Amino acid sequence: MGLVAIFLVPWTLYLTFTLPSRHLTEHYDLAWVGFDVGLATAFAATALAAYRRLSWLVPLAAVTGTMLICDAWFDIVTSQGGGEVVEAVLEAAFGELPLAALCAYIVVDVERFVATVDRFRRPTPAARRAALRAMTDDARAERRAAPTRPDRHA
Repeated sequence: MGLVAIFLVPWTLYLTFTLPSRHLTEHYDLAWVGFDVGLATAFAATALAAYRRLSWLVPLAAVTGTMLICDAWFDIVTSQGGGEVVEAVLEAAFGELPLAALCAYIVVDVERFVATVDRFRRPTPAARRAALRAMTDDARAERRAAPTRPDRHA
């Protein structure tokens, strides 16, 4: 990995001076749709891993967060100016980057994240009492509605 990082420095400099600032492509729409399908899949897999408390949660959150940052970057740098840039920056600031930060939080402190999710999944004491009351009321109503046996008097 270290050698790759070292190799990328001259490669990036080479690309800086040789790539055109503008390039038209036939499959621009396919590239974005494919990326968004991958991002949706990463979101779904991360959500499933969080819900089921799977050991894959941390790497999936890392992938999803990385994809969100890439999405924000390419949305901004490929916008055509004016309103498109404003829209891309707003989407990044209020959508993609906060979600990427949540993914980073999962990676850094998965135990606290899972504990928080568990807290939201558990019913509050008031909800438990209401459910018990409803079950008790239902049981009483069923006993009252049940026909009495002929050998017993109500």
